[in-house]
Amino acid sequence: MYIENINNPGDVKKLNINELNSLAAEMREALLTKLSRHGGHFGPNLGMVEATIAMHYVFDSPRDKIVYDVSHQSYPHKMLTGRKDAFLYEEHYDDVSGYTNPSESEHDHFTVGHTSTSVSLACGLAKARDLKGEKGNVIAVIGDGSLSGGEALEGLDYAAELGGNLIILVNDNDMSIAENHGGLYKNLRELRESDGKADCNLFRAMGLDYIYVNDGNDIESLINAFSQVKDSMTPVAVHINTLKGKGYAPAEADKESWHYSGPFDIKTGKPVYTSDAEDYSGVTADYLLSKMKEDKTVVAITSGTPTVMGFTSDKRKQAGKQFVDVGIAEETAVALAAGIAAGGGKPVYGVYSTFVQRTFDQICQDMCINSNPATIVTFWGSVYGMTDITHLGLQDIPMMSNIPNLVFLAPTTKEEYLAMLDWSIDQTTYPVAIKLPGGPMVSDGKAVTKDWGRLNTYEVTQRGSRAAVIGLGTFYSLGTQAAKLIEEKTGVKPTVINPYYITGIDEKLLEDLKKDHDIVITLEDSILDGGFGEKISRFYGKTDIRTLNFGFRKEYLDRYDVNTVLEANHLTASQIADDVTALF
Repeated sequence: MYIENINNPGDVKKLNINELNSLAAEMREALLTKLSRHGGHFGPNLGMVEATIAMHYVFDSPRDKIVYDVSHQSYPHKMLTGRKDAFLYEEHYDDVSGYTNPSESEHDHFTVGHTSTSVSLACGLAKARDLKGEKGNVIAVIGDGSLSGGEALEGLDYAAELGGNLIILVNDNDMSIAENHGGLYKNLRELRESDGKADCNLFRAMGLDYIYVNDGNDIESLINAFSQVKDSMTPVAVHINTLKGKGYAPAEADKESWHYSGPFDIKTGKPVYTSDAEDYSGVTADYLLSKMKEDKTVVAITSGTPTVMGFTSDKRKQAGKQFVDVGIAEETAVALAAGIAAGGGKPVYGVYSTFVQRTFDQICQDMCINSNPATIVTFWGSVYGMTDITHLGLQDIPMMSNIPNLVFLAPTTKEEYLAMLDWSIDQTTYPVAIKLPGGPMVSDGKAVTKDWGRLNTYEVTQRGSRAAVIGLGTFYSLGTQAAKLIEEKTGVKPTVINPYYITGIDEKLLEDLKKDHDIVITLEDSILDGGFGEKISRFYGKTDIRTLNFGFRKEYLDRYDVNTVLEANHLTASQIADDVTALF
């Protein structure tokens, strides 16, 4: 096997074209085997095998710096830069992360997992090179889906101004995670269909030189193109037409489903692990489709991740114009929602918690200063969500709970969530965000009659004395478990409270607790600094009430074990009970 002898990019340069094609086949087979057992980003990596080989054949990494956008397509790069064992041998599968990572290799320059960043980052590297009077190529790799992000367009706009060497490799497979949306994709299609000769050319319009490669999975064509632009002293876009999921028929046929995959059977393509259990994504889509039929002003919005709220291809067709995908452009999604709300529509924007970071300004400015009654639903904002350092969902409470005018809600069950969502869509007073719980969805079948418009009114679900447990969202059930253990250990029955509201405190209830409580504890599925618990502690600051805030330390975690992190932060029922008991 050729791949077994590739220890660095220099080894790639020793192979002839036939050997390089054999290497590509071996790499694709290794990717297929690993991903079928381990899971990971599938389609983007299979489509980039040949381009990655050609880059390392022509360029001289790490002197020539390759910057990957999102890193969804960086697995082949890792295989050729000294990390092949993590793709060849199962016992080493977890030796590397799913994203570029400078701590792994000198061939990686940034830890990147959010989209549309590579051009701007590469511009920075190129500028630093020029300021220091150094030489070398800087290559930004970006997919067509990522071009819809504002930062990508900002980077392209600056690239021509930068001058000097900068190579932008546009990996165009005519797909984002799902299908592409937006006017620029009409131009990409024109360029593909005209072999790069269309008069209208996005990249030339930005002041860039331009080369097109129709077969972006042909190594020889790619080597020729990269050789032309190597050491170029003007910024240039190399636009390559690739096939997402190349080499695996199910992935070529259904590019959306195979963007990312859990473990699967290679022969059938069927997942190894399946579940028929309801989840918040499916519940959200079903609810919104029903609501859309009743009210033509209801619209669901996504920024390139439609299945985050359950809108699979068939459900998108059912929704028609009441479903909008703005592409990977979270800022536009929130601003669009604010505009729809201002115009009398009823927008619901569904987004992974980690990506809310990308649109903080629009939430503050466009939604909340203007009090536009749009709804944001955040998914996977939990220790039980994604665990890669670039995709953590533990920052949304301190980030969003301190924005004026925003009502930020934390349901604990399916029933509470749907009641909140229904209220939020129909009310016309507040911008609203709903933080979905982490872990399996809980459904207790209980009817919810609460008036969510009576802001910051908590619910006492168990009346006790001396100690009060306030469990927010995901950790409400942890609070009930801890309360039970506290009673077993001390004989004192604690009060248990479901607070619902993240952005405000129930001063009347908290004041009432002073009468017969000595200790108040808070639990939240987020970073503690600037979060929910601190609001409670601040309320009791001048009193004799002792407060304990349970949540997560402010730190970046990476590929963590959930139970280990919970224990390290004293977030098990027994640890909480012991901490409270020690104060009695």
